[in-house]
Amino acid sequence: MRAKTVSTNPQNVSALAEKRNYAIHGETLTAPRPPAGLYLVATPIGNLGDITVRALETLAGVDLIACEDTRITRRLTERYGITAQLTPYHEHNAAAARPRLLEQLAQGASIALVSDAGTPLISDPGFKLVREVCAAGHRVLALPGPSSVLTALSVAALPTDRFFFEGFLPPKQIARRTRLSELARLDATLVLFESGSRVQETLADLAAIMGAREAAICREMTKLHEEIKRGPLSELAQSAADLETRGEFVLVIGPKPDGGEAMTADEIDDLLRDRLARDSVKDAVAHAVEVSGRPRREIYARALELAKEQHPGTHGEP
Repeated sequence: MRAKTVSTNPQNVSALAEKRNYAIHGETLTAPRPPAGLYLVATPIGNLGDITVRALETLAGVDLIACEDTRITRRLTERYGITAQLTPYHEHNAAAARPRLLEQLAQGASIALVSDAGTPLISDPGFKLVREVCAAGHRVLALPGPSSVLTALSVAALPTDRFFFEGFLPPKQIARRTRLSELARLDATLVLFESGSRVQETLADLAAIMGAREAAICREMTKLHEEIKRGPLSELAQSAADLETRGEFVLVIGPKPDGGEAMTADEIDDLLRDRLARDSVKDAVAHAVEVSGRPRREIYARALELAKEQHPGTHGEP
């Protein structure tokens, strides 16, 4: 059985979801049609077995499934014998698709929103749809389930009492390092997404700016070739040349060490050299003091020495 892909024309509402069934381990079950509204359904981040019964029942029962990529969602619906109709909803068509979905909801449709993997609205374009659906007074329900952010936090062996999810960093190095310098000030575990093509560069930037921190590289979580690497950022960056870059990555970086004691002299030098190449001595010192926790007088003296090496003739703060 194949899920059908359709446009979101309101005239289709009464004809949607002819068979509201789903199958688990060869047993076919009937799904009731959910009340009208928008259902935010978390889907597996890799292993298709990581889905709840409630999610399957909802996906089978709704009139329409709005998804980022119908090809990816179809793998899931075919796995579980779901024939609910699919319609694309992604960042490139969202402005045009949103009014049509809202019109269908106004006519009493039940619609599920899914991302390609994980929980909707986390690094996907669903926020504006949910906001407008709520503003229109329609029902919105969330079905919790898989999340790459929480999965990575669970296996990273790093503090989880306070964390900050950044998502994808800027692709250009200058913008990326600027943002990492801002993130370094947060007293929390950081969670980042990164592509395989940029993960080695990002690890190098992380080591230059937050080298004293413990981190974890989580690749292809829940999939056949899942791989978790843990250790200091400096070591992970040094070994990044041998890193398998195929697949999807979540990087988890622990909070800055108390007092900065864990930051070695070499790591402070690397941090200062990186900042001095782009900033004034004053700004480089301020950042290094904040990240390392070392006394300003100590950092300032070392910054002047390094500045003289990079720019002979430097004798003080510009």
